[in-house]
Amino acid sequence: MAQRPKARPRRTLGLLFVLLIALLGSVVAGNRLSDATFAPKLALDLEGGTQLILTPKTTDNSKVTQEDVDQAIEIIRQRVDASGVSEAEITSQGGQNIVVSLPGKPDKATLDLVRRSAQLRFRPVLLVGAPTTIDPAAAAAAQQPADGATPAPTETPTTPPTREEVEQAARTAADTNGDGQLSTEPTAAPTSNSDLAWLTEQTTYDYLTLDCTDPANRTGGITDDPAAPLVACSTDGSAKYVLGPTDLEGTRISSASSGMGTNNQGVSTGQWIVSLQMDREGTKQFAEVSQRLVGQQPPQNQFAIVLDGLVISAPVMQNAILDGRAQISGSFTRESSTALANQLNFGSLPLNFEVQSEDQISATLGSEQLARGVLAGILGAALVVLYMLWQYRGLGLVAVASLLIAAALTYGVIALLSWTIGYRLSLPGVVGMIVAIGVTADSFIVYFERIRDEVREGRILADAVDHGWSRARRTILASDAVNFLAAVVLYFLAVGGVRGFAFTLGLTTLIDLVVVVMFTHPLMQLLVRTKFFGQGHRLSGLDPVHLGATASTYRGRGRFGPSAAPARPARAGAEEKTLVGAGVGSSAGGAEARPGRAERRAAPVATEPIDDAPRMTIAERRAAERAEARRREAEAADQAGPAAAPPPGDPADPPPASERPIDSPSAGGER
Repeated sequence: MAQRPKARPRRTLGLLFVLLIALLGSVVAGNRLSDATFAPKLALDLEGGTQLILTPKTTDNSKVTQEDVDQAIEIIRQRVDASGVSEAEITSQGGQNIVVSLPGKPDKATLDLVRRSAQLRFRPVLLVGAPTTIDPAAAAAAQQPADGATPAPTETPTTPPTREEVEQAARTAADTNGDGQLSTEPTAAPTSNSDLAWLTEQTTYDYLTLDCTDPANRTGGITDDPAAPLVACSTDGSAKYVLGPTDLEGTRISSASSGMGTNNQGVSTGQWIVSLQMDREGTKQFAEVSQRLVGQQPPQNQFAIVLDGLVISAPVMQNAILDGRAQISGSFTRESSTALANQLNFGSLPLNFEVQSEDQISATLGSEQLARGVLAGILGAALVVLYMLWQYRGLGLVAVASLLIAAALTYGVIALLSWTIGYRLSLPGVVGMIVAIGVTADSFIVYFERIRDEVREGRILADAVDHGWSRARRTILASDAVNFLAAVVLYFLAVGGVRGFAFTLGLTTLIDLVVVVMFTHPLMQLLVRTKFFGQGHRLSGLDPVHLGATASTYRGRGRFGPSAAPARPARAGAEEKTLVGAGVGSSAGGAEARPGRAERRAAPVATEPIDDAPRMTIAERRAAERAEARRREAEAADQAGPAAAPPPGDPADPPPASERPIDSPSAGGER
C-alpha cells in the first residue's frame, strides 16, 4: 500500500502568513511612497464626485440620432475605464445629453479625456520648431535690404519683447506682399498634402506667434478643418508644428495596443512600442501615405497624430506599410505607450460635444447608509460567531480565527486594487462582502461536520481530521465553484452597481478557498496534536460522548475503536462473566485456568478484531481486577458453606458452562 505523504501544516501556515504580510506590506509601502490609502476608495454612491453634462453635435450639423448617442456613450465609457476610473456612471439624458458622473475628485487628465470631443486625425508634418515665439530682432534681420546693402546693426534689447512686438515682427516676416494683409490661400496649387505650398502667410503668422510654453495654448478644444493646414502644439509643449491637410481619419483604426518590440528573429528589443491595425479602407489609404512620406526630407517624412487639436505623437515614416500594420517606436515607457494606445483606440468619437455644466455632486446614498451596511455586516458576523461557539465549542474558535484571516486578506486585496487599478467600493460591493461571511462560514461547517462524522464512526481524531478533509474538500470546491461561476456571469451580464456586487462576491469566494485550504485545515492538523483537542475534551467540540459515539470503545488519548457492545466489565452485584483477554478464568475447584471454547462462546462481552488487537485501558484493567477479587470471594464462600441460590432468571435458559456442576453430563463428564 502506498504510504500517505507526510502532512506539513506548519509550512502551509507559514506560506499563508508570508502572503498576508506581503499583501499588507504593499499597502503600507504604497501609502508611504505613493498615493495609496489605508482605506479603500469609495464609489459615487458613498462619496460623491464630479458630474458633467455633455451635448453631442455632429460635425456636419445633421440630426443627432439615438445610435450616435449610444456609440458616444460606449466610447466615453471605454475612455474612462482605460484611465483607471471605476464605478463611473455614464447615461443618456432625454436622448440628447450625456451625463458623466465620476466618483471622488478626478484629476485634470481624466476630465480632459471625457470632455475631449475632437476627431483623431493623421496629418503630414510641414514644419516643426521650438515651442517659443519668434525673436523680433531675428525676424528683422531675416529681412534683407532690396539693394543688397548690409543692414545696420541693432542693439540687443534689454527687456523681453512684448506679445504685440512679436506679432508685429511675425506679421512683417510673413507679409510678402507688403500690404499688411496676410494671405490664406496657397501661392501655388499643392500637389499633395505634404507640399510646402500649404504654408500660407496666415499659417506662417500663426506658427511664428504661437507660444506652446503657455499652458493656455495646450488646452485643446480646437475645431480644425480636415481639408486645411493646421498649426498645433505638442501635448507636452516641447514643440510646435505646421501640419498639412488630413491624410487619414482616426476612425480607420481597428485596434491599437502597447507592448515590447521584437526584431526579425522574434527576440525582444527591450523597448516599448505601440502597434496599429487599420481597417480595409484605412489600409489602402495608409499605404499611399506611407509611400509618399518615405521619399520626403525631414521633417516632411513625419506624420502627426492629432487629437483635439494637439499633436500626441509625430513619428518618422521609415518604410512603406502596405498591410495596414504599423508600429510606433521611440523613447516610450510602459505608461506612455499604454496612454498612446488608449488614445488611438478610443480617440475617435463620432460626435463633437459641448460641455453644458460641470458640478460637484454629493453622495447618492451618503455615510448613513454606509454605516448601516457596516453595522449589518458586524451584526451578521457576530451572530455567526455566537452560533459557531454554541454549536462547535472549541472548533468555533478555529472558525473565528479563519474569519479574521479572511477579513484581513479581503481588506488587503481591496486596498491594493483601489491603489493599483482605481477600484472603488460601492454599497453593492459591501453587500457582496456581507454575503461572503455566510459563504465562508458554510465551508467551515461542512469541514467540521465531516470530522465529527468520522469521530462518530469510530476513527481516532488524527485520522478523523484527514479523512474528514478528504470528504469535505470535494463539497467545498463544488460550492465555491458554483458561487464563483455565478459571480462571473453576473459581472459580465450586469451593469452599474450590480457589477460591484458580483466582483466582491467572486473575490471573497476565492479568498474563502485560500483560507480553508491554507489555514483552517492545517490549523486543525496542529490542534489535534494537543491534549485539549486530541483527547476529545468535552469543550473541544470533538467529545465522542456528546457526539453520540456510543458504539465505540474509548482507548484513551483520543483513540477509539469499533465494538459491538459496551466493553466495560460487569459491576459488583451483576451476573458473573468471563473476562476475555484479561488472562483470568474460573473452574469448579477454584483454580485459575484458561477458559475453554464453550466458555469463550458463552461469554457475552465484546471482543476486539483479531487484526486490531487492542490493549485494555487502565480503567478496564482495574475493573477486571475488582471483578476477579469478587469472584474469588464468592468461590471461597461456596466452599465454606452451602451453595448459594442461583440468581433469578429464566428457568429455560441453561446456566453458563462455568457455573454448572462438574458432575453434570452437559459439562463434559468427570474430570
